[in-house]
Amino acid sequence: MRVKDKVAIITGSGSGIGRATSQLLAEEGAKIVVADINPAGANETVRLVQEAGGEAVAVEADVSKEADAQKIADTTLDSFGKIDILVNNAAAFIFKRVENTTEEDWDKILGVNVKGPAFCVKAVIPAMKTGGGGAIVNIASISAFIAQPDYVPYNTSKSAILNFTRCLAMDLAPFNIRVNSLCPGVIHTPALERVMADMNFSLEDANKHWGEACFFNRLGKPSEIAHGILFLASDDASFVTGTALVVDGGYTAQ
Repeated sequence: MRVKDKVAIITGSGSGIGRATSQLLAEEGAKIVVADINPAGANETVRLVQEAGGEAVAVEADVSKEADAQKIADTTLDSFGKIDILVNNAAAFIFKRVENTTEEDWDKILGVNVKGPAFCVKAVIPAMKTGGGGAIVNIASISAFIAQPDYVPYNTSKSAILNFTRCLAMDLAPFNIRVNSLCPGVIHTPALERVMADMNFSLEDANKHWGEACFFNRLGKPSEIAHGILFLASDDASFVTGTALVVDGGYTAQ
């Protein structure tokens, strides 16, 4: 087991990539803290982990609030006594041209996608230092590297995560804390389904619009992203820090 007896916080884990990651890390021996703004989703992820024989607890939290990020860390320590892994997966999705993006939109996207990871890292650093190290995985996106039409707020927030990761990796290396980004391509998640609904896309439309841009001619699966996260969170990546792992089926290689 690649993360046996580790304690992992996974934000935004009430569905999609976060849920798949919770399940995989639990299968690999980790104890899981499922943090999500949606308590029903978080509790369902906990149920799935426990049914498979793993250990998990749920925390209702809005990571854009520093007090909630601290609540996640405190609950983890109260439940399991340490923090080894943090996966900053919670995200907001706002796709617009800059002239149509409101102040409220910017507050939302930067609050969840940039301030949220910063607050969560700040909250877990003391426990990781005390424990002799840890691994932080920030979920960015291929949208951090490329221009896309009408994607300004989202792509801006995900680009910020790349340099956030590099700076953290430098600052935290003396404490044996590794920090990396994982950049998914287009993954079939509930979040993507909401985007599809806004665009009046069927699954066939989505596969044609996004899937055909990949070398494999399909959308990615949450489990495929979870395996990348597992690698970065495990000791298999012991000499990997400050980098961005792209898992996109070749989307950005063209």
